Amino acid sequence: MNALIQICMGLLGTLGFNLLFNIRGKKLVFATLGGLISWSIFLALQPLLPGETIRYFLSSAAVTVYGEVLARKVKTPTTTFLVPSVIPLIPGSALYYTMNYALKKQWTEFAHQAFYTLQLAMSLAVGIIAVTTVVRLTTILMSKAKKKERNHLYHHSIR
Repeated sequence: MNALIQICMGLLGTLGFNLLFNIRGKKLVFATLGGLISWSIFLALQPLLPGETIRYFLSSAAVTVYGEVLARKVKTPTTTFLVPSVIPLIPGSALYYTMNYALKKQWTEFAHQAFYTLQLAMSLAVGIIAVTTVVRLTTILMSKAKKKERNHLYHHSIR
């Protein structure tokens, strides 16, 4: 039941973010579903991977694939779907505790929590970057292959 509540809150939080940034129509639906997907994957991986760092990486990678595919289907920039989809994954509580320790001048706890928060943020970023890089490289290679094929066909048609 707790997971269902968390997933619903992730969905509502993503919806609010999308409305705030004027995402409308079917893009609103798809972008909001991205938030549901990202948090669902994060929670579903919990029994398999108790460490949060790898779950952040895998969830952000999966939702990046989702955003890249939708961007091509709907003919919209990937960020329209990607940014809202990672909203539930932002490590808000870790950041809160990091700042709380800093304000209380508990420097040992601050350092530990800051390192942990940076780990989570880096996992999120690396998941996005890894998928985006693979997509970009694939797009470049496919474009070059198509160009080579066109040139090949052109040269054969001249003869």
